[in-house]
Amino acid sequence: MSARPRRVLVVGARGRMGECVRAALARDPELRLGAALELPGHPDLGQTLEHGVVLVDDPEAALRGCDVAIDFSSPPSTLATLQLAAAQGVAYVTGTTGFSEAGRRELERFSERIAIVHAPNFSVAVNVLAWLVRAAVERLGPGYDAEIVELHHAAKRDAPSGTALRLAEAVAEGRGEALAERLVVARAGETGARPPGAIGVQALRGGDNPGEHTVMLLGRGERLELSHRSQTRDHFAEGAVRAARWLAGRAPGLHRFEAVLGLEP
Repeated sequence: MSARPRRVLVVGARGRMGECVRAALARDPELRLGAALELPGHPDLGQTLEHGVVLVDDPEAALRGCDVAIDFSSPPSTLATLQLAAAQGVAYVTGTTGFSEAGRRELERFSERIAIVHAPNFSVAVNVLAWLVRAAVERLGPGYDAEIVELHHAAKRDAPSGTALRLAEAVAEGRGEALAERLVVARAGETGARPPGAIGVQALRGGDNPGEHTVMLLGRGERLELSHRSQTRDHFAEGAVRAARWLAGRAPGLHRFEAVLGLEP
């Protein structure tokens, strides 16, 4: 007799990403929708979704009986639900971006009690891109400037995106440096010459683009470009579901999605 599918809480179940996550869960034989959460006042509250799951606005009740949660929301919402998940022992997958330093410390604190996968981007290809960027920087050596250009839809709230910052971090890792000492996210006016070793990130916003990222490594007389372009949000959801499956039985800890893919340095 096979084990029962693990039950998953989808936070923001009627949002754009929530719909994609639910569709991905429907294709996974090891996982199933166990609970669906939305904000108070959402017009679909009380609606019955797949497997007879009723859409609710009570996170504590929604977590009860679930094995893992998947959350693409906002930092305040994620941290509030994570606190409840930690109290109930429910593992957590989150693609929420824009956390402050204090918010990141909260993630680490909750990970002492439950297993968490946090990533700015759950695309398998984007995480392979970060691995390639790190390897390229290591092998090119000094003498190559790093610039990252990203484009997202007009409604995105944080800039630069978490993915762009992760790619910048991959550049810093390839150099054996701390990103905070090299990151440049704004240029205007008389800036002077480019600081040696700077890692530049430029954020573009417009339309309904799910996300594009290009890392340029610029040397004398040549440049290497590594790019990823998203057409839909489906692959983000597939990656999050993959992470939820990987979390089963994990000890408490905070993990990157790269760990799920076996790509950590």
